[in-house]
Amino acid sequence: MYADRTFSPDPATRDVARRLYASVARLPLICPHGHVDPRVFADPDYHFGTPADLFIIPDHYVLRMLYSQGVPMASLLPAGPNTEADHRRIWQAFADHFYLFRGTPTGMWIRDELRDIFGIEEKLTSASAQRIYDAIAEKLTQPAFQPRALYQRFNIEVLCTTDAATDDLIHHQRIRESGWGERILPTFRPDGVLNIDDPGWRSNLDRLSEVSGVSISDYPSLIRALEERRAFFKQMGATATDHAALTPFTVALSDREADAIFQRALRGQADADDARIFTGHMLMQMARMSIEDGLVMQLHVGALRNHNQAVFGRFGPNKGADIPIATEYTRNLQPLLNAFGNDTRFTLVLFTLDEATYARELAPLAGHYPAVRLGPPWWFHDSLNGMRRFFDQVMETAGIYNTAGFNDDTRAFCSIPARHDLWRRAVCDWLAGLVVRHIVDEDDAREMAEALSYGLARRTYRL
Repeated sequence: MYADRTFSPDPATRDVARRLYASVARLPLICPHGHVDPRVFADPDYHFGTPADLFIIPDHYVLRMLYSQGVPMASLLPAGPNTEADHRRIWQAFADHFYLFRGTPTGMWIRDELRDIFGIEEKLTSASAQRIYDAIAEKLTQPAFQPRALYQRFNIEVLCTTDAATDDLIHHQRIRESGWGERILPTFRPDGVLNIDDPGWRSNLDRLSEVSGVSISDYPSLIRALEERRAFFKQMGATATDHAALTPFTVALSDREADAIFQRALRGQADADDARIFTGHMLMQMARMSIEDGLVMQLHVGALRNHNQAVFGRFGPNKGADIPIATEYTRNLQPLLNAFGNDTRFTLVLFTLDEATYARELAPLAGHYPAVRLGPPWWFHDSLNGMRRFFDQVMETAGIYNTAGFNDDTRAFCSIPARHDLWRRAVCDWLAGLVVRHIVDEDDAREMAEALSYGLARRTYRL
């Protein structure tokens, strides 16, 4: 593998990028937001399963690309009880079409994982598929390839999971009780009880009542239950919340107005406008609570979930059918930012799937409000080109210190080192361009590289 991959072909820029990268390549990994299941760390003897379990079945990036080229979704998922034959069949279908990932972030991540974690130099093709499957499967049985061992091998300093407000955090408790000593922290995600149009909202509400000990019959009792759960999450080490919404719409309601919508929802009479307004109001309440309890607030918006209804109906969510929509932040966030954005106790990390908002809205907002930080390129833009566009469109207006550094935001645990490495390479290449154009000197660029690779995430998320 070419050591200077992703760096500029210009010799002067490449030389600076190489030096900057050497200064940050081995820094510990800060993982302040992601979706790794905490149960993999709760059991010291946990094994990942098969290569298909690890690389394909849970990965919507992989599924969506293969499906787009006519590979049946059913051929990429176990037909019934997970059998060895099923998983070998899935792996072969993946290898037969691995060429589809040439030049994509997924292709880069998987190539790096195969080489750097499993020591596999051979290209993944139809012919090599079963040899590579066997090599990975054999290593997955070894103690060195269990999650806790890999966590330490990856040099992870802290990893935050994403957990529903109704989660009892039993796996986090078991991690603590085991005395392992590494930092796996929960993150409070209350979408299931805030979005009243969620099909499972009523059952989620019942579960929230159960775990909080608060009988939820009206809006005030909902607020009490959420405050209780936030306190429990913080006691368990949480430093942040996470919120997903279709848009960043926010609005302040009176308690009476909020309860009227809540009561309609309890009766099954709330409409789409009720849901939009209630979510917008609850985002305001989450910001208010963040000022009081110190939890950093993350807001991910702009994904129209389960766009392909046929796939959703047969195979369920997270199969690669979530599609971005155009998003407006300036007006939608004005109520929340006017209420809380000037308070230095509050941190709001914003993520977008609409790159047109980088320079027009997000960088100016982060460059003014003390509370606002910009999260790194997310989902469809978590790529070399997406990172370059982010740097070019955001940094001149907001500067790097109004950004939140990097987070990998992945379910695929073994991709974490590759994702951080790509970010660090992109950072160093971009900064090298500033050095050779005499915009910053190399000493400053080295400090900026360290901040973007490590320090900003650690500071933003209070880790």
